[in-house]
Amino acid sequence: MPIELKVPEVGESITEVQIGTWKKREGEGVAMDDSIVEIESDKATVDLPAPAAGTVTKILKGSGEKARVGEVIGYLEPAGAAAATPAAPGGQPVVDVKRTGSRVDIGSVQMSSNEGARVMPAAARVLGEAGVAASSAQGTGPGGRVTKEDAIGAVAAAKAPAAVSKPAPVIAAASVPARTPGAREERAVLISPIRRRIAERLVEAQQQAALLTTFNEVDMSAVMALRNKFKDVFLQRYGVKLGFMSFFVRAAVEALRAVPQVNAEFRDPHIVYRDYADIGIAVGGGKGLVVPVLRNAETLSFAQIELGIADFAKRAADNKLKLDELQGGTFTISNGGVYGSMMSTPIINPPQSGILGLHAITDRPVAVDGQVVIRPMMYLALTYDHRLVDGREAVTFLKKIKDTIEDPTRLILEV
Repeated sequence: MPIELKVPEVGESITEVQIGTWKKREGEGVAMDDSIVEIESDKATVDLPAPAAGTVTKILKGSGEKARVGEVIGYLEPAGAAAATPAAPGGQPVVDVKRTGSRVDIGSVQMSSNEGARVMPAAARVLGEAGVAASSAQGTGPGGRVTKEDAIGAVAAAKAPAAVSKPAPVIAAASVPARTPGAREERAVLISPIRRRIAERLVEAQQQAALLTTFNEVDMSAVMALRNKFKDVFLQRYGVKLGFMSFFVRAAVEALRAVPQVNAEFRDPHIVYRDYADIGIAVGGGKGLVVPVLRNAETLSFAQIELGIADFAKRAADNKLKLDELQGGTFTISNGGVYGSMMSTPIINPPQSGILGLHAITDRPVAVDGQVVIRPMMYLALTYDHRLVDGREAVTFLKKIKDTIEDPTRLILEV
């Protein structure tokens, strides 16, 4: 009996999703827990895994279509469901081949009557999809049965000579159509739910908060020297590189303690202050910018911060972040410097009241003790909600970040 592929629950209050990319097509086999299709909501993208090994027989909702939670979007035929045959000694079902004249059929695999009467279903599917005769496979299973591994080996052996003997096609330069100068082409791409939600929240932040940005610059010499001194030992001990972000997370925690308004939330008719710091780290994901949260960052070590950020970045690229990891947060750090940004005015992530923007490190001439010297400098930007945070607090906060980064021993003494 076919298994229904239903839209799973992807988060509280989410009732409708958008179907993303189907990773398996109709008629394509899947192993248990293989990803079949991406399910996109306005907060995260999740994969729908195969509940059993089998074949995708029907797709009801195409990519880009809407579907409700619990709705059936396709069907999966379990492996061996159509074969009422005895099981092999190891418990695996086998296919008893029926003879028709001098030929017998297993799916799309054609076998002569003297080729043996039993082929494992998985092997039959592999051979059929590749168009390789069953006679090419040497059975190593119980009773000489052809297993999936036997079939894979036969397919590889059949294709190898062709790959060697068949020369690569030569395409004449004239056969490649040249792009027409001045061509005015357009492509319409469906907006993903995450991108739509990002757009909505950015507009919401601009319309509902009194945003203002203040700037400063920081000399990165001390942090860079400290990082270069201990980066090899840090990597060897913790298995992750020591980056600059952990210094800024720790510096932000100290600054939030000193200026709690930046860590607060405007919740009319109240202002809610927090004695903890959940720091959101803006990272580029497969579907757009996402902000996973380091919970209780005030309790985390440098290694824990770096491990957490590395894990977020990897899973964001694969759209594997969990929904609860993207929710909440009391303050955000965005590092546009990794893309070469020199200066920007970041937008807060509502209902937060502040966001710290980091930028590229560049060698610039600065005055130190009456002398002009070249130092690695970075511009810092703090965008804040002026309803909660006054200019004095904003400048004090950014100055605290600057002082801590320029003298990182402050992080040890917490001063």
